[in-house]
Amino acid sequence: PSPPQYGLVFDAGSTHTSLYIYQWPADKENDTGIVSQVEACSFPVAGPGISSYADDPVGAGASLKPCLDRAMKIVPAEQQRETPTYLGATAGMRLLREENSTKAEQVLAEVSKAIGEYPVDFRGARILTGSEEGSFGWITVNYLLETLVKFSFAEKWEHPQDTEVLGALDLGGASTQITFQPGVPVEDRNTSVFFQLYGTNYSLYSHSYLCYGQSQALKMLLAALHQASSSAQISHPCYPQGYQENITVAELYDSPCVRAPSSASPGLVLMVMGTGDPAACGTAVQRLFNFSCGAQGPCGFNGVYQPPVRGRFFAFAGFYYTFNFLNLTRQQSLSEVNTTVLSFCRRNWAEVRALFPRHLKYLHTYCSVAFYILTLLLDGYKFNEHTWSNIHFSRQAANTDIGWTLGFMLNLTNMFPAEALQRVKGHQPGLWAGAVSLLVLAIV
Repeated sequence: PSPPQYGLVFDAGSTHTSLYIYQWPADKENDTGIVSQVEACSFPVAGPGISSYADDPVGAGASLKPCLDRAMKIVPAEQQRETPTYLGATAGMRLLREENSTKAEQVLAEVSKAIGEYPVDFRGARILTGSEEGSFGWITVNYLLETLVKFSFAEKWEHPQDTEVLGALDLGGASTQITFQPGVPVEDRNTSVFFQLYGTNYSLYSHSYLCYGQSQALKMLLAALHQASSSAQISHPCYPQGYQENITVAELYDSPCVRAPSSASPGLVLMVMGTGDPAACGTAVQRLFNFSCGAQGPCGFNGVYQPPVRGRFFAFAGFYYTFNFLNLTRQQSLSEVNTTVLSFCRRNWAEVRALFPRHLKYLHTYCSVAFYILTLLLDGYKFNEHTWSNIHFSRQAANTDIGWTLGFMLNLTNMFPAEALQRVKGHQPGLWAGAVSLLVLAIV
């Protein structure tokens, strides 16, 4: 048999960059079965994501090299030049492009240059749209869980009968995506996505909310608390009582998602004090959204059209990491989730540090992110106590990380199994009999 083939996809997110290394059997051509993930590489590089290198684009390219070096040790040398390699940038770069398109292009040019120095089949670096990010995540979930197609015991691809596709919920650092197959026609063309996969048509609803990823949401929350305060001291109800940190106005308002008040001095140092008040935290988080739909029919939030959620959903990325920290990924009821979040948010900073000494970097943010996730899912996407049980929080399916990267690679390498060939229709038996008779006469 031929050696397995490999594919590399960089996920250049707003908070960090990861490299996913995939493998599939080459000798089966399109009968590849499930593509397997060999490794996910997230070396602790110098900066959070490539968008943070806006003023140092060369550094963005250099930050990818530890993971590329790792990949070169995994992919056999004789196959490296045939290994398709991609880089997809998401909401962090979408924000940078809004802020300064020239700097965004320079960052992409430098990461392309860095990858181009390696002996791989580099096929480009680009910024994904929010709709692409959501749609490719949906493909990944359903491909891995075999709801789109299955390789049967008869060794052929078959569309599973009576199998519902799953929805996908993605929470990144700068954006969040919801994608699912609704039970009604999608009324807004801007949120409508159409796929034809394995002979089956899929009409999906998909929307990406820029600035509503967890990092930018926390920034919007802090900015709102700052603007409601009349001094340089900010009381933060979502941070544990006893926690405090200093941040400059320039650091707080360094994103297009938050607008600095004209009176604010960039060099002013703000003192943020945690007060550990869950009720006030929930109220402050609610104010980040506009839940009124107006006259245009059903909506998610901020006036964006959304049909009612339907079916089962996989919630991954930030949804999973926060709920996994709180030990809430075992299909607990909504009331149990609420109780756990409230209990955690009431703990003071000394208690929390003693309980979770290994999570100090983000420990003060877990309460606010948990409230944010609950508000987003319940008030934003309109899940309720009955549909809550349809959400499955998970990082992986079929031993593969869930995200947009696998769907992206499958799409661009045409790795989907070939559609079944139409049966060739022959001539009627009478026509064949006549043709054979004429041939015999001609020979005689």
